[in-house]
Amino acid sequence: MTPDMESRVVAKLRRRILPFVMLLYFVSFLDRVNVGFAAFGMNKAIGLTSAMFGLGGGVFFVSYFLFEVPSNLILYRVGARLWIARLMVSWGLVSAASAFVTGPHSFYVLRFLLGAAEAGFFPGIILYLSLWFPARHRAAAAAAFMAAAPLSTAIGSPISGAIMELPVMAGLSNWQWLYILEGLPAIALGLLVLKVLTDRPEDANWLAQEERAWLVATLASEHEGRSPHKENMRDALATLANPRVLALALIYLGTSAGLYALGLWSPLLLRQYGFTALQTGWLNAVPSVVAIVVMVGWAHHSDRTLERTWHVVIPCIAACLGFVRAGTTHTALSLLLALTAVNAGISAAKAPLWSMPSMFLTGASAAAGIAMINSVGNLGGFIGPFLIGWLKDRWSSYEGGLFAVGALLALSAGIMLALDFADAGRQAEQCATSNAPGRKE
Repeated sequence: MTPDMESRVVAKLRRRILPFVMLLYFVSFLDRVNVGFAAFGMNKAIGLTSAMFGLGGGVFFVSYFLFEVPSNLILYRVGARLWIARLMVSWGLVSAASAFVTGPHSFYVLRFLLGAAEAGFFPGIILYLSLWFPARHRAAAAAAFMAAAPLSTAIGSPISGAIMELPVMAGLSNWQWLYILEGLPAIALGLLVLKVLTDRPEDANWLAQEERAWLVATLASEHEGRSPHKENMRDALATLANPRVLALALIYLGTSAGLYALGLWSPLLLRQYGFTALQTGWLNAVPSVVAIVVMVGWAHHSDRTLERTWHVVIPCIAACLGFVRAGTTHTALSLLLALTAVNAGISAAKAPLWSMPSMFLTGASAAAGIAMINSVGNLGGFIGPFLIGWLKDRWSSYEGGLFAVGALLALSAGIMLALDFADAGRQAEQCATSNAPGRKE
């Protein structure tokens, strides 16, 4: 039970768990946003307007919202190995099938099915990390996992751009090959999940006996003093109405609107300046490289200081200002700098935000609460891309949509400050009550 034990166990957790779940999220995020590159050829081929493309890009999150909570509750019951493997094989098949869309309606259907297939993956991994990492290492672990999103853009954008330079092969266009080639890895990794992941620390035979005992005891001790949650469906579903859960969901909605507006539209924003598909891919990678560095460093700082509120607020404000700048700029360099600020801000806010649910939720309630935050929050993934596409068709400019998404991030910062103020008031009231004269201890 020494600091040496803690550092040894956490180091093993980082080596064993984080690289693999990062790889899974890398593929997940790539399959969500590669539609931004496919649009170079697909939109004209199947007759999509900007509004149709924005709607189809966002429909993913409608089914994601509908199936998220049930999926995460099933994961909690059956274990991460089996359920995440099922999710990955399903979305890999759907992603590859997107190569054969023929018009707006089939495009909408495949995006809806992809959202249903991926529902539960992200909150499932967040829940999984909370079952393995002690609290003061949780934000850094979440940051490492979520760094796979900008990493996916950094590495995947040049790859997607290169695929979009391919000629017609076997009767399939480059955008069709993009879906197929980037969908197959999810199927292979889904099968590998069954061999790599361990459901619970108690089953971790890759930890020494004393290391396993220390980890189980440490995680159990962190749950002491919290309000007990019965492990049944009624109590888990009651968590969905928890005011703090709903507030965190709204905060996450703004960051998701920004993230997926960026993922779907930034290639098209850059392409306006006459770059080739490959050049666009390389340029689109630059903001994500910066975001990875900022995200990891910011999360470690949040863990060291154990401060969460301002570690969410400041990045949200930075991303908001980045969107405003992106909407007013007229040069490629200025746009790239603005997209860098957006990417870094959104990425940096996520890990401190996702370290908060496990501070007041446990067990099945944590599974339901985390899924609720992610499902409602990811409706921003529908709102952001759709707003940009709809307003571009209406005003023939990206400016209005970019401003609107920036406003959602400003709202996230405001809600985070209000939540912190409310929590501080609640704690002060509890302290005053406990110290009231005549109170029996």
